[in-house]
Amino acid sequence: MKPSQAPTRDEAWKLFRQYNESESLVKHALAVEGVMRYMARKYGEDEEKWGIIGLVHDLDYEKYPDQHCKKTEEILRENQWPEEYIHAVLSHGWGIVTDVKPESLMEKVLFAIDELTGLVVTSALVRPSRSVMDMGAKSVKKKWKDKRFAAGVDRSVIEKGAEMLGVELGDLITDTIMGMREVAAEIGLEGNPQQASS
Repeated sequence: MKPSQAPTRDEAWKLFRQYNESESLVKHALAVEGVMRYMARKYGEDEEKWGIIGLVHDLDYEKYPDQHCKKTEEILRENQWPEEYIHAVLSHGWGIVTDVKPESLMEKVLFAIDELTGLVVTSALVRPSRSVMDMGAKSVKKKWKDKRFAAGVDRSVIEKGAEMLGVELGDLITDTIMGMREVAAEIGLEGNPQQASS
């Protein structure tokens, strides 16, 4: 790859798999990629770029959890990724593990939906269908209030992200579900909605 040349999806996937074996982290990466691609289309932005950034955002998390984002920055620089991609990945850790604030629309979307995908997954898994295909924002909002449910999900980060984007929380949840439906089979949330609702 030439210096600072935009990576392909295939290159991004190989790099991610080099550092990640955990099934849950792989599914999370694919979920975030799916939502980022959906959102890019919605906003008329570069779907490939948004998707790739979503895919690698937690690149270092399995091997270097105590250096989250910092190690990713090192790895992406070693692989000569463009500065814009590196900044975007670092910005999802703003106020948690980095001081890189989300500036662009792409960065704000990543910041807003990263934690939210986790809440959507957990909400889907307690449904009879174990699927996102028949789930709406209402189901997730019901679980939102129960702080013991998906206790690891930082709701304040999601709220801050929605605020940065100037969107209603319900709309952000709907968009996240729609994006995850597109990768439901890969992330194990296709379930069997017809069977469950019949």
